Amino acid sequence: MLKRKYGDRSEWKRVLNRKYAQAYLETSQFKGYITLLNTIKVTEPLSVKYEEETLCFVDDGYMWLQQFPLDENHSVTTMFDANGKVVQWYVDICLKNGLDDDVPWLDDLFLDIVILPSGEMFLKDEDELHEAFVDGIIDKSLYDLAWKEANHLTQAIINKTFTLPNLSNTHKQILVDKLE
Repeated sequence: MLKRKYGDRSEWKRVLNRKYAQAYLETSQFKGYITLLNTIKVTEPLSVKYEEETLCFVDDGYMWLQQFPLDENHSVTTMFDANGKVVQWYVDICLKNGLDDDVPWLDDLFLDIVILPSGEMFLKDEDELHEAFVDGIIDKSLYDLAWKEANHLTQAIINKTFTLPNLSNTHKQILVDKLE
């Protein structure tokens, strides 16, 4: 069974105090849902190491913007630090994006792409995708779909034709005043 990730991250126990907003957008550049989570207070920061650099992507005052484009096999989370600076863009490869009880979600296909503001890019969790296939959680068609989407997006990122990261500040501004 695929893991469903919700835009409000309501299951996330690390976040003690939060504000959240979401909206549906239909523009020439984007059609889908956007969500913004402001982690006002967390139990502890969360960091990850990419090669030589350790990045904190969750702490007090951080914001996570998620973009759930309709009819696509990916979703993008832009992680902003407390000063509003982009820490990273995290691209989830997914079966689909949808809406349950008015909350956007994605059905995760394990494979992920991380893009840093420096332009560095990392493909992540190939082992999780392989394990899900071997364990029968996904079939060959979903395994192939994940790789096809990851390869397509990797090329688009290299060619600078993947536009969702470029929209992250604009989409964040749409939701900042709606935070509750």
